[in-house]
Amino acid sequence: MANREGEGLHVAIIMDGNGRWAQARGLPRVAGHRAGAEAVRHIVHAAPAANIRTLSLYSFSADNWQRPQAEVDTIMRLLHEYLLTEVNRCIAHGVRLSVIGRRDRLSRMLREAIESAEAATAAAHTLHLRLAVDYSAREAIFRAACRFYKATELSRDSFARVLGEVNHDGAANVDLLIRTGGERRLSDFLLWESAYAELVFTERMWPEFTAEDLAAAVQEYRSRERRFGRAPQAVAGESPKPGYRNSNSKKIYFGLSPRSGAAANRP
Repeated sequence: MANREGEGLHVAIIMDGNGRWAQARGLPRVAGHRAGAEAVRHIVHAAPAANIRTLSLYSFSADNWQRPQAEVDTIMRLLHEYLLTEVNRCIAHGVRLSVIGRRDRLSRMLREAIESAEAATAAAHTLHLRLAVDYSAREAIFRAACRFYKATELSRDSFARVLGEVNHDGAANVDLLIRTGGERRLSDFLLWESAYAELVFTERMWPEFTAEDLAAAVQEYRSRERRFGRAPQAVAGESPKPGYRNSNSKKIYFGLSPRSGAAANRP
């Protein structure tokens, strides 16, 4: 399992903090989701310059259906608007757009917008943008396991292919997983694909996350030694890099300082 940075990175982002960002400013939570949609545009534009080839964004989890109906409706409306308005920009910038997760619980209008956007951008190759909608990694793994017993080739690679079919899209393993909003958990996002991902957690609320923050997270990723279970001396025959964290290191949290009280009122 080698470092694939020469092929471009797969970066996954848990976009957390929209609601708290809005509440800290006396705004309704839906205002935070609108600001978060704008942040997506900036990060998608910045990703290729950071050598990111695949960008997976956690847009709406399977558990998010439990939120107030008005908030769910707003998020779905924003997703629909994004798919309709960003297609031409994606084509112009070479961005292939796909959506992973369940589709049977989405409205027909949203499903049609997804299929249209995927078809229109299928030939793009500069960046693969994957939006996780009604997504649960555990459910996807379970559904893939239910199908896997029919497979003729029993291997991790063949299981990964079945998992990709369940998700409507397969992708390479995640190199770097970023979570905004100050929390430090994976929240059922890309668990299989992130087995060896480097994790970066930041206090930034998602609407505040900038291209500079993305570049800083990628630089942090590059400072780490990725051994994939091997001894340090076995990694390219080199001694540990300066950024190497040994078992006694206490630096387990990469914190980008919050701006203008954005972390206030975090539960």
